Amino acid sequence: MITATWLDILDILIVSSLIFLIIRFFAGTRAFHMLTGLLIIVFLAVLAYTLNLTAMKWIVRGLGDLWIVIFVIVFQPEIRRALVNLGKSSRLDYFMQEDIEKVIEEVSKGLAKMSDKRMGALIAIERRVPLESYIRTGIKMEAVVSSDLLVSIFSIYSPLHDGAVIIQGDHIVAAKTILPLTDHPDLSPTLGTRHRAAIGLTEETDAISLVVSEETGKISMAVGGDFYGDLDVKELHSTIEEMLRK
Repeated sequence: MITATWLDILDILIVSSLIFLIIRFFAGTRAFHMLTGLLIIVFLAVLAYTLNLTAMKWIVRGLGDLWIVIFVIVFQPEIRRALVNLGKSSRLDYFMQEDIEKVIEEVSKGLAKMSDKRMGALIAIERRVPLESYIRTGIKMEAVVSSDLLVSIFSIYSPLHDGAVIIQGDHIVAAKTILPLTDHPDLSPTLGTRHRAAIGLTEETDAISLVVSEETGKISMAVGGDFYGDLDVKELHSTIEEMLRK
C-alpha cells in the first residue's frame, strides 16, 4: 500500500506549479513546440529508468551533461526576456484606462493613414521589458504619441523615416532606432528588413512591433516572436489593447 505524507503532497504541488508556469510562459510562442518536444524526451528518459530499458538509458546518460546547454541554446531569447523582466514594470502599468486607449487610438489612426499612402513604417511599443538599449541607437525624442506625428516621422522626406520609432507609455521616445533582425529560417523570403526587425525585437523582448509595408500598404504585427500579417485597423486596435492591458 502506497502512503503519502504532507511533504509528498507539497512536493507534487510545487512541481506541478512549476510545470504550469513554464508552459504558461512559453504558450503562444514559437518555442512552445520545442518545449513540448523536450518534455517528451524527458518523459522517455523517466520511462527508460522506470522500465530499466538498457539501450535508452545509455542514450539518456550520454546526453545528460548536455541537457542544460541544449536548454539554454534553444530557449535563449525566452530566458533572456524572462530574466530582464524580473522586477521590471512597464510605464503603462501606471496609466489610467483612458491614457492607454488614447495611445492605441493614435497609433491605429497613424497606421491606417500610412497604410493608405503606402508609407513604410516600423513602430515598437514597450511593455514590461525596457527598450533602453535600442533607444540609444536612435534619435531621442520626448513627444506625446499622435497619428500626425507618426506620419510625419515616416514621411520619405523626413530624416527620421529609416529605422524604428519606440513608444514608452504615451510618449514617442526615439526614432530612427536600430532593431535586431531575426534569423528564423522558416520565414518567407518576401519579408523585408522592417518585418525581420519587428520579429527580431519581439524574440528578445515582450514589445509589440507594428509594421506597414511600403510595397503593399499592409499592416502587420509581431509579438513574442510570432508574426501576424495583413491586419485591418479594427482587428489591430483590439489586439494591441488586449496586449497592453495584460
